[in-house]
Amino acid sequence: MHRFMRGFTHRFRRRFRPEGKHLTLPRMQAGQSGIVVQIQGGRGLIGRLDALGIRPGKRITKVSSMLMRGPVTIQVDGAQVAIGFGMANRIVVELG
Repeated sequence: MHRFMRGFTHRFRRRFRPEGKHLTLPRMQAGQSGIVVQIQGGRGLIGRLDALGIRPGKRITKVSSMLMRGPVTIQVDGAQVAIGFGMANRIVVELG
């Protein structure tokens, strides 16, 4: 690997690695619940998730997920919502 890429990937991982009890949605186990801390995305993604009821401060529970980057099903405000892996990977949740 080129020396530039080694440094770049190291900085990238350090910047986007959740600290402590913070996890991205796909890394949560089925049945775990937590509070949305951050959505790492632009206005379009934030607006789309807001329309589904997913916003910082909301409690969500992971219901299930598929293997190999499939959709993730969560429960928010008593309703089950399925979102794609890419969207789910940008939602940071604090367990608890």
